[in-house]
Amino acid sequence: MSIHQAANQLEQTKMDIKPRLGLLIIGIILLGANLRAPLTSVGPLVTSIRDNLGISNTLSGSLTTLPLLSFALLSPFAPRIARRFGMELTLFLSLILLTIGIGIRSVGGVLTLFIGTILIGLAIAMGNVLLPSLIKHNFARNIGLMTGTYAVSMNLCGAIGSGISIPIATSSGLGWAGALGCWGILSLITVFFWMPQLRRPFKSGKDIQTAQKVKNINLWRSGLAWQITFFMGLQSFIFYTVITWMPEILEQKGLNADEAGWMLSIMQLAVIPITFIVPILAGRLQSQRLLVVPPVTFLIAGIFGILYGITIFIPVCMILIGIGVGTIFSLSMMFFSLRTQSTHEATELSGMAQSFGYLLAAIGPVLFGLLHDVTHSWTIPLFMLVVISALIFIVGMRAGKNEYVTTNESLS
Repeated sequence: MSIHQAANQLEQTKMDIKPRLGLLIIGIILLGANLRAPLTSVGPLVTSIRDNLGISNTLSGSLTTLPLLSFALLSPFAPRIARRFGMELTLFLSLILLTIGIGIRSVGGVLTLFIGTILIGLAIAMGNVLLPSLIKHNFARNIGLMTGTYAVSMNLCGAIGSGISIPIATSSGLGWAGALGCWGILSLITVFFWMPQLRRPFKSGKDIQTAQKVKNINLWRSGLAWQITFFMGLQSFIFYTVITWMPEILEQKGLNADEAGWMLSIMQLAVIPITFIVPILAGRLQSQRLLVVPPVTFLIAGIFGILYGITIFIPVCMILIGIGVGTIFSLSMMFFSLRTQSTHEATELSGMAQSFGYLLAAIGPVLFGLLHDVTHSWTIPLFMLVVISALIFIVGMRAGKNEYVTTNESLS
């Protein structure tokens, strides 16, 4: 092959890569959009679902807990599945499973409701674990920007899901089943946009050797990996506890149900700009310790404000809590890439942290409610969240240090 022919072939390869890269970015944004909305759309409809199907409060409440348990169950196995079938194909199959789960959940029966919910949780678990490592693999020089982009898509669609469920169910006459089923359209669109990624890129010998080395690394023995895991898990503990119980707390503070719901929306909207800005800042810093201090301060201030403040300051307190959990969540996603040396390590760390993290998330609302039942007050449960915030600071200062979860010496 002549130099001229080689140059033409290289130029043609570059031209082929550009549209595929654009489709990959669109695919990542759409994937992010599917990671929260199918779940956040359920909360406002729980009462309608309970009354229509005649199920108990315990069963209807489990519609939130079941996906979290699915996350915890499948997350440790996601890296192995991705290594076996390839990351792109695994994500494609998870999107198909998500679409099927949404369809089954929307049939309208009790059994199908819970089967569909479990399938949705398993599908989203794969996306939660694999997206950070996919970004590390394809956008090594723009990890912060791409992490922020998909996080904004995820949280924005999650907030929209909470807001439009009731209008769709009532105004359109589709009912709760139709309102939940609408999200199958988004997942189906994402399936088609993800198809071009099924042409997996060629793996070099170096990539294969790296993958083999990573298989022999046990992150569960890494102290730094555990610090990141607790950082992620304790944030999830607070977030899902606040989502579950804050409306009732605010109603006892004097707000009506609509106002309490709006306060929760304000908190989630406050997360959106933070989830875009923080990853970019974190990606430009060698150590992220300075980024750990403000969110913990905001969390504690917001919780104390809810506990002891006057009603007029509640919106400010909810914004502070939103900024706090949003910053910590974004840092968690970045740590999966910044504290690892390969795509495979990032996948393993993401699986480990999210498995334990969502298990804590499932425990949080239950423990919070139990403390309230025992003490007949919100004071002790809210103080528990302050203690959890302090623990986040402790593990975050270690997780923010410029180190890797594994080194060459830890390879076996």
